[in-house]
Amino acid sequence: MSILENQVAIVTGGGRGLGASISISLAKAGCNIAIATKDIDQNLFETVNSIKVTGKECIWVETDVSDPAQTQDMAKKVYDKFRKIDILVNNAAVYFGLQRKKFHEISPREWDLVMSVNVKGTWLSSCAVFPYMKENNSGRIINIASEVFFTGSHGFPHYVASKGAVIGLTRALAAELGPFNICVNAVAPGFLDTEASRTIADVERYDTSKTPLRRIGTPQDIAGLVVFLCTEEAGFITGQTIVVDGGRYMH
Repeated sequence: MSILENQVAIVTGGGRGLGASISISLAKAGCNIAIATKDIDQNLFETVNSIKVTGKECIWVETDVSDPAQTQDMAKKVYDKFRKIDILVNNAAVYFGLQRKKFHEISPREWDLVMSVNVKGTWLSSCAVFPYMKENNSGRIINIASEVFFTGSHGFPHYVASKGAVIGLTRALAAELGPFNICVNAVAPGFLDTEASRTIADVERYDTSKTPLRRIGTPQDIAGLVVFLCTEEAGFITGQTIVVDGGRYMH
C-alpha cells in the first residue's frame, strides 16, 4: 500500500512547473488529486493525464485563489467529489513573468496582485478547507514559501515580502489549528530549474559554486519533501519552514 493511499490532496497552481511535480508525486504516493488553477491549458491537461496514469483520480477546478467565493466553491466541489479533504498544498503564486524592478518602480497594482495571490490566496484556500479537515480531526497544510525571504532578492521586493508573509501565516495557522490535529508547515525552495525561473534568469549560467551540493534544485527535490510532510511520520512537525536549496542558506 502507498504511504498516502486514498488520501485527497488539493494543489493550488498544480497544473504546471513545481505545482505539477507536487501533484504527480502526491498521486504516486497514493493520493487522489484536485488541481485548483486559473490556467486551463495544455500544461494542465498533461498533468492530469500523468496523474491518471498512476491509477489515481484527478479533477481540476478553475479557481482564482484570491477570490473568497471561488475558493469556498473549490473546496466544496472537492469535498462533494471525494467526501473528504486531507491535504492542501498552497502553491499558487504570482512569479511567472515578473520583471526585475527597483522597489520604487513597482506599481501599486502589481504589488497588490502579488500580495493578493501569494498571501491572501494562501489564507483563503486554508480557510476554505478548514471545516472539512476539522470535521475529520486531521489535516496537512503545506505552504510553498521561498528561500528569498531569508536571503533577500534584488528586483522582486513584493515577491520577497509575500513569501515572508506566507511564513508568518504558516506559524500562526500551526498554533491555531494544532488542537484539531492539523499540521501546517512551509517549504522554502531555493533557485529551481523551472519554466517560471527561466523567464527571469539564465539557468545555464547560474552560479552553483556557493551551493555545497553544486547543482540547481529541481521540482522533484521539493515535491519529495511535500510528500514526506503529509505522512504519519511527519505528524509531530508543525509550524516549521524547511529550506530546500542544497545548503546555500543555512540557519
